[in-house]
Amino acid sequence: MKLSTGMEEENREPEFTFGNFRLWTDGTFFREQTKIHLPPKELAALRFLLANANKMVTPAQLKQALWGDVHVTSDSVPRCLSSLRALLEPEQCIQTIYKRGYRLSGAVQHHVSQEHPVVRLAVMPFATGHHVAEHLGPAVAEEVTARLTEVGPSWISVVARDSVFTLARRGLTAAQVGESLRADFVLTGTLFAMPTLYRLRVEMIRVQDGTQIWIEDMLAAHGQLLSLETQIVQRLIFRLGGASDLGLNRPEHQPVQAEAYEMFLRGHHEWQSRERHRMEDGMQRLIQATELDPSLLAAHLDLANLCITQELDGFLSPDIAAKQIRHIAETVQDASGRLMALMPAVGWVRFHVDRDLAGALEMFSLSAQLPHGASTTCLRVMFALSRHRFDESLEWLLSALLIDPYAPCLHSMHAWTLHLAGQRSRSVEIIEKALELFPDEEEVRACAALIFSFNGRAEQGADLARELVHRTPYFDLASAIHAYALACIGRREEAHEILERLQWLSRERFVLRSFLPAAFAALGMLDEAIAELQAADVARCPWFFQMLADPRLAPLHGHPEFERMRGGLEKLEFSAEENFAFQG
Repeated sequence: MKLSTGMEEENREPEFTFGNFRLWTDGTFFREQTKIHLPPKELAALRFLLANANKMVTPAQLKQALWGDVHVTSDSVPRCLSSLRALLEPEQCIQTIYKRGYRLSGAVQHHVSQEHPVVRLAVMPFATGHHVAEHLGPAVAEEVTARLTEVGPSWISVVARDSVFTLARRGLTAAQVGESLRADFVLTGTLFAMPTLYRLRVEMIRVQDGTQIWIEDMLAAHGQLLSLETQIVQRLIFRLGGASDLGLNRPEHQPVQAEAYEMFLRGHHEWQSRERHRMEDGMQRLIQATELDPSLLAAHLDLANLCITQELDGFLSPDIAAKQIRHIAETVQDASGRLMALMPAVGWVRFHVDRDLAGALEMFSLSAQLPHGASTTCLRVMFALSRHRFDESLEWLLSALLIDPYAPCLHSMHAWTLHLAGQRSRSVEIIEKALELFPDEEEVRACAALIFSFNGRAEQGADLARELVHRTPYFDLASAIHAYALACIGRREEAHEILERLQWLSRERFVLRSFLPAAFAALGMLDEAIAELQAADVARCPWFFQMLADPRLAPLHGHPEFERMRGGLEKLEFSAEENFAFQG
């Protein structure tokens, strides 16, 4: 029996139709039957053009509609329209009127919508029974979330994985998680092992009254977890009022492919621990999974995201990470349509390793339709921050936080962005909130230690950093922040000892050196700070360009070498603008 939702598809009307496109009132966008994710600004631009269909709109009108009175660069409107055009291709329905503006041409129909209410669904990490590997339950739940997001009907809105899993780790019940995230239903379950089968018992909770409204057992042979996930997705959509056959079945996997898939699930679980040795173990498992089954795109994408996470944490040198990502891009280039998910990683490599800003912009523009995901949003924000586009970074973050309000990484990046933008009191406010919500998250504690130390609370910052160093002895970023905090409270010898040890370590392995200049600057050792920035530049450290905006490095302003480095970023921007103007 289907759940009564009162949301039958036939009652739904699109807000606009034009060409092969349909735009729903909730922002869901389709090309024929394919759902296309429109980033916030591209969606706003499309709405404005549709509302003024077959009329010319000026760049000034678009700027006001999209950004209001916020100051943005002169290329913001052209870039937004270029990105929107890329998402609408192959149709060329947006015309450029030379030196005057833009026009959306063609037949556009505006409908009075009988809005289809969206069902919000949260998928809890599944528990595991005896003789089932602990990681399998959460891994299956995560893949169900991913597949529903990818192929589910537009009227099912799947709550972001990070927020659901974070609240579940804090001990909230399914109903409490659903209430916190304003979900209508929550799916929970337990994975059991039988001699030759897996049995997953799932239940649906209606959040409004906490009632268990559906319970069902599903079976899959060992080595066939993919078929189990397909069953769950099909039953979920059917129970919520959709079609029972959506063509989700995949071909039966050969034993080596099944082994690769379970290897991928284990690798994915290991690297998300953010512990160095487990991340390395996760990388080896993901590499093995891709070798066993080169067609397993999920493992390739996970490996690329892991490489970037490791280099951002200082566990992998940028050149090795870049080499691996390039290899992945070459390996999966024939994966029709889904290679787009890899483009942000390729774009990031092109920017911070190759120093090819034009190429990076192309990759980020082509992948602009990708929905929020922790890795995708992180790269978008890091790219904007490295270009010192703080308003753009905040825009991405605030949009993502509406979708994923309990993702620790988004909160810490929000505080870090405000710090770089010079909004001191606001950065402290946001990191205090993050620390209250996620007291044990390493990235939150590191960011808090840095921001507190910079804003007159260095004793507290030093305590946070010291505890983090003890918990994660190979996390060089934490050691660098600890040295900075100690320098801020006058414990010069201890700070210098840490910095000296990190410099010695850099002779043996890769060390994340972009965070060392601030500590040297706090000690008044400006030449040493410049030398560390130079080393970070040569090593293509992923944080290098952001450090050039770090207010902790204010003592270096005016130094010829520091200004030369900042000029290098300006040259990249100028070169990209010239390339963009030539192509336009």
